[in-house]
Amino acid sequence: MTSTARIREYWNRRIHDLDMTDHPVGSPEFFDALDEYRFDKLRYLPTLVDFRKRDERILEVGCGIGTDLVRFALGGARVTGIDLAERSIGLALRNVEFHGTSVEGLCVGDGEALPFRDRHFDVVYAHGVIQYAANPSRLVAEAHRVLKPGGAAIFMVYNRYSWLKAMSMLARVSLEHADAPVIRTMSMNEYRRLLGEFESVRIIPERFPVPSRLHRGWKGTLYNRVFVGLFNILPRAVVRPFGWHLMALCRK
Repeated sequence: MTSTARIREYWNRRIHDLDMTDHPVGSPEFFDALDEYRFDKLRYLPTLVDFRKRDERILEVGCGIGTDLVRFALGGARVTGIDLAERSIGLALRNVEFHGTSVEGLCVGDGEALPFRDRHFDVVYAHGVIQYAANPSRLVAEAHRVLKPGGAAIFMVYNRYSWLKAMSMLARVSLEHADAPVIRTMSMNEYRRLLGEFESVRIIPERFPVPSRLHRGWKGTLYNRVFVGLFNILPRAVVRPFGWHLMALCRK
């Protein structure tokens, strides 16, 4: 099994979506550019996740530089963030300060051994974290432990049977963070089994093609000008199972 130390070292070297901005790392413009890029790429996210959870206690596991965490905080939530990477937590603190908001806590730590008491949070949020974890079952069990009865857990993993994975293989274009120490894809059935401890689980395939800034050259042109348009002509009911992201909305 890949060690947590190796995973921490990787994410201390890599900032997610860093290539999408030329602004100095840690500047207000840097945070605004990455927020704009993320929510342009993930247009579905605000339709499935209500970031206006006033006075609810929310834990984000794998908070990164705090992009989603700041949205929750601006929406009035009582937010705590945790991440393996010291560099990410440092940037998240700066992000919070630049946006004039506050959080209950930001700490370096392991989502597989959360330093919080049982039944403490109303919501546990981990978007794009499970697939990079050393032990996904332990991470999910910890999220369940710290969640209040009746609380909500929101997870996202990569879909093994997705349009993006198929296209990356055909076009020989690497997926983001393909060089990470751990990167997993899951089927719907595997994902549901992983989340079996929750009282209810709703899994929604999402993340369909939108114009990309990541890939350039003729492949990028072909993708943006031909593939995106053709794909989105197809009935969504037909392509729905092949979304790249499997969003899970769970209740304890």
